[in-house]
Parts: sequence; structure tokens; C-alpha cells
Amino acid sequence: MRTNNLQIATVGGGCFWCTEAVFQEVKGVEKVVSGYSGGNVPGRPTYREICSGLTGHAEVIQITFDADVISYEDILVIFMTTHDPTTLNKQGADRGTQYRSVIYYHNELQKEIAEIVSKEVTPYYEDPIVTEISPLAVFYEAEKEHQDYYRNNQSQGYCSFVITPKLAKLRKLHADKLK
Repeated sequence: MRTNNLQIATVGGGCFWCTEAVFQEVKGVEKVVSGYSGGNVPGRPTYREICSGLTGHAEVIQITFDADVISYEDILVIFMTTHDPTTLNKQGADRGTQYRSVIYYHNELQKEIAEIVSKEVTPYYEDPIVTEISPLAVFYEAEKEHQDYYRNNQSQGYCSFVITPKLAKLRKLHADKLK
């Protein structure tokens, strides 16, 4: 009988609808939850508060993955190559600190791997990588309507014009890692 070696990764690469959709297609990923982290206000923030940019939170996802199927390093390589880690506080038309590129590590090993992956992908970009690497403090799950957003809203304009092309890039760059 095989037991899963489940681990958790927490990353933010702009809008959490995009990063959630990407990782839902990755082999070894058991669950993806959209949420918020990295803020400086007490209590559970709302989407509206996050969008104001005043809470300091980033839109992030928590990825539960089987480390016997996919490594944390591979998770981060996919993350760093399916969003733009060189733009500060924005992804595409989305602007604000809530859209920053960030890796929240859960332990020292994850921190070391995040720093290594960040250095390894640097030559693939013309501009410097600005992805924040910080310890995870608190993760707040986003409201229900933000979970499985792409799966539930594929015909919506944002999904068609922003998320679908990201998924095409994922399929091209990481075909061997997909479900």
C-alpha cells in the first residue's frame, strides 16, 4: 500500500485565478486553494479589502502536492516560468502589491530551494527577478467564488484572454509534468 508524501507550497504570481488554473493541471498536485497571505492587518481579509491594496496581502495559492510524484523544486520551476517574476507588484494589466510575485516558504529547506530556483531561472529573463521569498505567516482561504475560478468560468473574458494563454504556455513548457 502506497502512502502519499504530501507537502504544501504557497506562492503568488499575480491573480490567484491564473496560478490556481496552472497548478490544477500539474501531475502530483492533489489540491489547490486560492487565498491571501503576507498582509499586515489583523483578522481575515476580504477580496474587496485585498483589492484596495491597503492590507498588504498578496493573492496566493496553497498547493498540496505528492512529493513522490513532483518535487518542490519542480513546483517552483513551473511557478517561475508561467508568470513574469521580473515585474514588481504587477502581472499583465493587474497592478498593486496584491499581485506581487512571492514564494512563502514553510521551512528552511523550502527557503533554500526557492533561492536556488530563483538563481537557476535568472538567465532566462532579461530583467532581474523580483520574486519575494519570505516565511509563511498566515494563509487565509479566499471566498468560495474564488475557488476553481477558471474551471467554473472559462467563457468569462478574463479567463479567455489571460488564463487560457497561460495554460497554453504551461502545456508547451512543461508537458511532461501534466496530468
